[in-house]
Amino acid sequence: MESIKIGGVAVADSRPSTPRWNLDRPFLTGRFHQETKLASGSGELKDSFDVEKAIGCYHAAIQELIVIDDILSALVGIEGRYISIKRIQGKEDTVTFQVDPSMDLTLQESAKQIFPLCESYLLINQFVESRSQFKSGLVNHAFAAALRALLLDYQAMVAQLEHQFRLARLSIQGLWFYCQPMIGSMQALSIVIKKVSANNFVGSTVLNLLQSQAKAMAGDHVVRSLLEKMTQCANTAYLQILERWVYEGIIDDPYGEFFISENKSLQKESLTEDYDAKYWQQRYSLKDDIPSFLASAAETILTTGKYLNVMRECGHSIQVPIAENSKLTSVGSNHHYLERIKAAYDYASGELLNLIKEKYDLMAKLRSIKHYLLLDQGDFLVHFMDIAREELAKKPDDISAVKLQSLLDLALRTTAAAADPCHEDLASCVEKTTLLQRLNTLKDLDIHQAVSDSNHLEELVNVTGLETFSLSYKVQWPLSLVISRKALTKYQLIFRFLFHCKHVNRQLCAAWQVHQGVRRVDMQGIAISVSSLLCRNMLKFINSLVHYLTFEVLEPNWHVMHNSLQKAKSIDEVIQYHEFFLEKCLRECLLLSPVLMKKVEKLKLLCLQYAVAIQRLITTMDIPSTGLSPDTCLDIDKYKQLKLKSHSQKLKLAPENATIIESVLKFEREFSAELQSLGPILSNSSRAEPYLTHLAQWILGVGKEQ
Repeated sequence: MESIKIGGVAVADSRPSTPRWNLDRPFLTGRFHQETKLASGSGELKDSFDVEKAIGCYHAAIQELIVIDDILSALVGIEGRYISIKRIQGKEDTVTFQVDPSMDLTLQESAKQIFPLCESYLLINQFVESRSQFKSGLVNHAFAAALRALLLDYQAMVAQLEHQFRLARLSIQGLWFYCQPMIGSMQALSIVIKKVSANNFVGSTVLNLLQSQAKAMAGDHVVRSLLEKMTQCANTAYLQILERWVYEGIIDDPYGEFFISENKSLQKESLTEDYDAKYWQQRYSLKDDIPSFLASAAETILTTGKYLNVMRECGHSIQVPIAENSKLTSVGSNHHYLERIKAAYDYASGELLNLIKEKYDLMAKLRSIKHYLLLDQGDFLVHFMDIAREELAKKPDDISAVKLQSLLDLALRTTAAAADPCHEDLASCVEKTTLLQRLNTLKDLDIHQAVSDSNHLEELVNVTGLETFSLSYKVQWPLSLVISRKALTKYQLIFRFLFHCKHVNRQLCAAWQVHQGVRRVDMQGIAISVSSLLCRNMLKFINSLVHYLTFEVLEPNWHVMHNSLQKAKSIDEVIQYHEFFLEKCLRECLLLSPVLMKKVEKLKLLCLQYAVAIQRLITTMDIPSTGLSPDTCLDIDKYKQLKLKSHSQKLKLAPENATIIESVLKFEREFSAELQSLGPILSNSSRAEPYLTHLAQWILGVGKEQ
């Protein structure tokens, strides 16, 4: 079985073929009238006239009668006694008529005036037979049927002329008088047919050619009307395909003529699995050849059928209600067909939007994602970070996915998240790469100011589950059209950034509690004071960053998106608003600016290193039975019993204070240097990106207090 290309995709050619005997036996098609007579044994075309006497031997009046009889035969493609048909070898579409050279010159000229009509008839008749085959497509079938009807009228005219001739009422001038009006129309059709045959046009290209030829004949009303009628007839088959698409969402296109192609290899499941899934954009797409009368509505037509297909994929058997006057049976200059297409689009769009908003409750799903991935409700996260602390401290490869998921389920069931019916769709996952590495792999993001040495910072980090932990969310069809794998990935990028900021904040809070506990036992020396000040500034930095991300980026943008979704009139608008929200959040959360991200990650790394180091240094001071742990809050009650009474005990702590001061000052210098370098970058960037203004004020404020 041969294969053909439909919409750029090779598929098996299941079209029926024309029986061979229909081509080999010309008597079944009428083609025997136009068969070339071959000279016996020569294989060359025969030019001589097989008659007993040359026509010049007869009187002029007799010659006229003979010529009229031959012309009437030639008008339907049959050779006469003194008029022959000659085909040029290698050019099947080229036919010429020849007359006996001995014929009266006046009669020769009169006959040659009518020959163009005879040639056009042969060409059109041959086109009708060849384009009636299955492989030619529905448009060519309809065009050939219209031509066949025209030829029937033409043959009826020839029969009437022959009747007049038999009654001795037809002269050569009368024959020319009756034939002359048809020559222009037949030649115009011949021009179209030659172009169609030469370029093997099918489908919309045939329609465009007919329409352009009709416009070119604007000065000849008769020819233009004929071409417009041919166009209307050829449109009929095409409009039937169009009607099924815009009213049912079905492509009934056996010959690949429709201007919308379907790629069946793209399945809806890819939306939840593949980041680069092109289901919505490429499952149904426009071809290059679009009928000119539908060019302005092509996108609307494509979208209408796509909407109907989504509802059918959801198990909803839906069809646009069609009134008798709403059928797409004709295309006129009044453009009523465009109004019907628009009405079908409005109906399909409204039905799909209601389906997704009401039955599948899109907004509830988005709110649930906001609670968990954008940390709108953080009580479950606090509980989870407490119970999963040891597991997340491991290397990513050493973390048990099953245990982590069970801990997440426990945190969800024992907090306010248990009231959310969508919490069961949440799942834990541990990525293989850090956040910056993941950002570098997503080439479709509009990342500015690429940093060549962006991996330098990551090499310094001892990567654990805290840096690679993320949440995943199960989304079912048709909500996956809006919340696709790509959209979820963007949510996860924001979540990972927020999650790590929360982790840094918790570590700094633990260090701050250690400082407070030491102060409770009257250890307010210089070391503790300096360290306490640095810890406070680090906390202010990370709190300012979290405040900016949540209250100045995510919340305002969420409300803008929410209001936009309430006003959306189509699922495409919903997808557009949602994608715009995610892009804006990524950009304003600094995730699309590697320069700023590198600085922020360096500052977070310093905060983590400081929090761990200072807790270790303080708790290793020579204080009996402190019971301190760098990972837990200080038990203040234990320090009430640790009063330093004597001067000798205070002197004993002097070297340890010096060690702490030296370490704290080192962290303070590095932190201040990074803040000072970040400040100008934020200030300069805020001119082009106004959303950075508030963050710059907070950061510069922290820097001034250093």
